[in-house]
Amino acid sequence: MDNNKYTKPTFSLALLHPKNWGVWIGFGLLAIIVNILPYAVLFRLGRALGSLGMKYGKKRVHVTQRNLELAFPEKSEQERQAIVEDNFKNTGLALIETGITWFWPTWRFKRLIIAKDIDLLWKYKQENKGVLLCCVHALNLEITARAFAVLGVGGYGAFRPHNNPAYNFIQYWGRTHNGNKLIDRKDLKQMIRVLRDGERLFYLPDHDYGRNKSAFVPFFAVEDACTTTGTSILANTSHCAIVMGSGFRNDAHKYEIMADTAIEENYPRKDLVAAAAYTNKFVEMVILRAPSQWMWLHKRYKTMQDESVPKSIRYK
Repeated sequence: MDNNKYTKPTFSLALLHPKNWGVWIGFGLLAIIVNILPYAVLFRLGRALGSLGMKYGKKRVHVTQRNLELAFPEKSEQERQAIVEDNFKNTGLALIETGITWFWPTWRFKRLIIAKDIDLLWKYKQENKGVLLCCVHALNLEITARAFAVLGVGGYGAFRPHNNPAYNFIQYWGRTHNGNKLIDRKDLKQMIRVLRDGERLFYLPDHDYGRNKSAFVPFFAVEDACTTTGTSILANTSHCAIVMGSGFRNDAHKYEIMADTAIEENYPRKDLVAAAAYTNKFVEMVILRAPSQWMWLHKRYKTMQDESVPKSIRYK
């Protein structure tokens, strides 16, 4: 399983070059902060950082507002603005949640998570059937991924190496030292192989990845949202199960880990466009569990079906 095109980064003295000191100091401080402060304080600190980010990140505020206008035209401006403000607070908290994920000991991490419904994953694991675990770009995605591993149903995640070697080393360690593994996001053959071998592959079909291997189908109120067909490609070639997964934070500040909906039975495998639209319905279902915890800062509707129309015109 480790014949991965992406080579696992290893520590070397070159990583301690002065040009990387900022990375080491930054992550070192994050590790200290998340380990010495109680979660209640960390929660407030992260949300405060997000509020500060909203004050200075006007371009991202505009993207978030526009996404919500496009996705939920039926909501009032006040309702959408409330989501925007909460979304930015959760974005700041995402930094803290990343620190918790990478640097907390397992005994402490377990206190934060609730296995609300993961029976499907255990069922498929016992059957040695591969699972394409479709999650979304929740702001607490790092916590969700580690939680599945801590609960005994970890898997493989697609990974893009970071340009800074020190950051790359820390990020890789943070995401793998608790049971999950990583695959180069361009290594389609390895993804198919792990699914055929009965493993779980974390997959995020909810963003706009450009028109290559994509279809233009409904996503919330937008009828022509650029949507990846990668879900179909992986499922059809590996004959795996397709399960929707999430790990949103509830009002008690616990993360509810769920993998409760299998969608492969009625999946339109022979029609890539229909399959993308079908998948989006379930992606919407997951996002609506906690709308303000999804990554609305991303230009979800930037790629236009008509190639002559400028990219990101919806955000002008």
